[in-house]
Amino acid sequence: MRVGELARRSGTTIRALRYYESVGLVVPRRLGNGYREYDPIAVRLVVQIRELTALGLSVEETRPFVESVAAGADESDVCAAALATYRSAIGGLQERIGQLTAQRDALEARLALVNVTKNLDISAGGVDPADLIGRPMPGAEIFATDGKPVNFRNFGQGRTVLFVYPLTGRPGVDLPDGLLEIPGARGGTEQARWFRDHHSELLGAGAARVYGLSAQSAGYQRELAHRLSLPYPLIPDPRLTLAAALGLPTFTAGGMTLYRRLTLVVADGRIEHVFHPIPAPSTHANEVLRWLNRSRAGDGIRLVSRRP
Repeated sequence: MRVGELARRSGTTIRALRYYESVGLVVPRRLGNGYREYDPIAVRLVVQIRELTALGLSVEETRPFVESVAAGADESDVCAAALATYRSAIGGLQERIGQLTAQRDALEARLALVNVTKNLDISAGGVDPADLIGRPMPGAEIFATDGKPVNFRNFGQGRTVLFVYPLTGRPGVDLPDGLLEIPGARGGTEQARWFRDHHSELLGAGAARVYGLSAQSAGYQRELAHRLSLPYPLIPDPRLTLAAALGLPTFTAGGMTLYRRLTLVVADGRIEHVFHPIPAPSTHANEVLRWLNRSRAGDGIRLVSRRP
């Protein structure tokens, strides 16, 4: 088989075949007239090289596989060197995935600081939380930190507790000066912990599920969920989807538009109850737990506005 035919049958170029020859992977015989003549097995060798390099191996790393094929072994009977190459390649990929994930999260963290919601079509403000009672939730869908899509109008059967908070800090990432000193902005991490610590009690009191939501990016939310080992997902809403659809109250500080703290209880796609204001975020889960227990007992509790 001449070099042109091999290139055609293996789906590669003559230049690539010359390179494989130069490194000793696919070596032809030389005829008396100087032409290269390849054995039929050369097609399998070249295809093997192309498949493995497409998976991320270097040409040199394909050598033990090519040598196994040349020796007559089938794909399930590779040598120890080939297995070691597989393991090394997988380890290298895992390391690269870790590095790329860290880079992505760092970039998302910077983006969250610079452009958490430069979505200025939504002005700071919002409706009176008391007016949200009975309102249908929007049909918008956002992916939560567990990788699953959340449709606000179709959480599922039973009550859903959705606590909305301004933001949380992150180790090693500075927030804009003075942002956490704004009344109502501090306490997000502690609130998330309390919902974690009382999660099973909330479910036992009648909540079918719990979510946390803020205007921070997916990277920020994933880091928090992992760091605190949260048993419930967080929902990143940097585009202020709920503020646009429901008029949830927001405020602007440090160039960032953030949600004001409140908690919604949603049932059958509508807002059943609203907690606002929330003067003690770190113990707010207990307040929700008491409401669930009384509501389950049939007290018919609704929002009582607690204006500062």
